[in-house]
Amino acid sequence: MARALTAKAVEAMKADPARRREVPDPALSGLYLVIQPSGAKSWALRYRYGGKPRKLTLGKWPVMGVADARAAASDAIDALEHGADPGAAKQKAKADRRQADLSERDKIKTLVALYGKRHLSTLKSGATVQRELDRHVVAKWGDRDIQDIAKRDVIDLLDEIADSGRIVTANRVRAYLSKFFNWCVDRDVIEVSPAMNVKAVAKETSRDRVLSDDELRWFWAACESEGQPWGTLGKVLLLTGQRLSEVAGMTDAELQGDEWHIPAHRTKNKRAHMVPITGAVRDVLDAIERIDGPAGLYHTTNGRTPLSGYHKGKGYLAARMVQIASDEAGKPVEIPHWTFHDLRRTAATGMARLGIPVRVTEAVLNHVSGTGGGIVGVYQRHDYADEKRRALEAWGRFVLSLAQGQPDNLVRLEEAR
Repeated sequence: MARALTAKAVEAMKADPARRREVPDPALSGLYLVIQPSGAKSWALRYRYGGKPRKLTLGKWPVMGVADARAAASDAIDALEHGADPGAAKQKAKADRRQADLSERDKIKTLVALYGKRHLSTLKSGATVQRELDRHVVAKWGDRDIQDIAKRDVIDLLDEIADSGRIVTANRVRAYLSKFFNWCVDRDVIEVSPAMNVKAVAKETSRDRVLSDDELRWFWAACESEGQPWGTLGKVLLLTGQRLSEVAGMTDAELQGDEWHIPAHRTKNKRAHMVPITGAVRDVLDAIERIDGPAGLYHTTNGRTPLSGYHKGKGYLAARMVQIASDEAGKPVEIPHWTFHDLRRTAATGMARLGIPVRVTEAVLNHVSGTGGGIVGVYQRHDYADEKRRALEAWGRFVLSLAQGQPDNLVRLEEAR
């Protein structure tokens, strides 16, 4: 009597370069080990259904071992005894999986992820574009098929962003969407881009918004009232004058004593930048209730990723500012629209008021244009570390004096405009 197949026996079986072999397993009728001329091995079950011979491929060796092959074959035989064709059931399951894959293939979330992998990952600005597409497009249309997106959908999306006061963001999303849809056209996913001939939401104008002294005082009070996470983020933005993404991504590893070293890959101009940590900034950071996480982030709600949802966060602070100003005035007060980036411009303007040289202010902001551009930017390597510290300390005292209601010895921002 032939012996049942064992793992050792299967492993030892050699291929015949001239033909395909099928070795029956005496332990289970109908179960075969198939050995290809190439040496590849797999399991199959031969059976009859409806009077016709059929074959069911079970799996590949060694992923499917001897015991697993027998178990799979037994399940198929059991289904056969109950009147079902195990081969047809497998084909249906395979077809269902293929259909599920196809249904996901054309979804916006799938295509945006593929666009990021195939195209955006090769671009310097790719991470920014990916973030904005995820934030505005995937969040809105993620589960929709791209073929269902029409020009009207694109216009409605852009109008929704613009109506929230983010005209520039709407125009940027339009540009990102246009390139994404064109990429999909090139890959034969769609025939025509739904963003074709969609015009910019509005003409962009250069912003020059600077918060007034009163607005700074209200802003600081709003930050105090809101606390973490947006209040502490707002304070550090104002006191350092750095960009939103740079402050939001601040980590323990970047803080070295009384210096904050922002690596080149996190700055807009890809130049490493040192920001002095003043006493005012240190007080804010020390008061943060830290959330443990591998990145050591300061501004986070989960310990893994930096804060997001900046528009909503700014909205919380703006609403609180209006409430504080109105309570103070005893009547409704309207505060003109402002953005987090306006805090950076306000800091630069404030340092100018305090007599800080332009070149030092540019060094604080990590600018490479203006007086720091051209030959000066290339050959003058002095990093202005001491000057930057004095500038930020003076600016911090200025802000805290306003917050404490002691502006009499300060030049008011309105007068500097």
